[in-house]
Amino acid sequence: MKTAGKIVSLRKAVALRSALKKAGKRVVFTNGCFDLLHAGHVYSLEKARSLGDFLFLGLNSDASVKRLKGPSRPLNGAADRAIVLAALAAVDAVVVFKEDTPQNLIKALRPDILVKGADYRNAAVAGAEFAGRVALVPLLKGRSTTALARKLKC
Repeated sequence: MKTAGKIVSLRKAVALRSALKKAGKRVVFTNGCFDLLHAGHVYSLEKARSLGDFLFLGLNSDASVKRLKGPSRPLNGAADRAIVLAALAAVDAVVVFKEDTPQNLIKALRPDILVKGADYRNAAVAGAEFAGRVALVPLLKGRSTTALARKLKC
């Protein structure tokens, strides 16, 4: 599938989820800002994808990133971030969401597995009650967008 075809609306994502469920496929969901893609992101996305048959990635909108990370972010707009993420083999579909958390998106998709970084605790994972289970994946030490952004300002 071409990269642009992997960027889908909520409506299309819900229809796709329904078809995957009927086909008996295990659906995984993860989310984030993914402002500057780095090795830690790729590692966590590949880990998430390895847990199932299909990976939905919820991507924070520009306004959401700004509210969460501050006025100087995002460094890359949502359209660009979505294209880069959709180009990754581990990612099957990207859905941009406007809220600060993906709870409503998770509620709509009802994934079998919800994946977050190990810096989260199960109880603190937004939307956990709408997923079959939560999986926490280890983070790669020293890899973060914030650290990269600091280096760029040198």
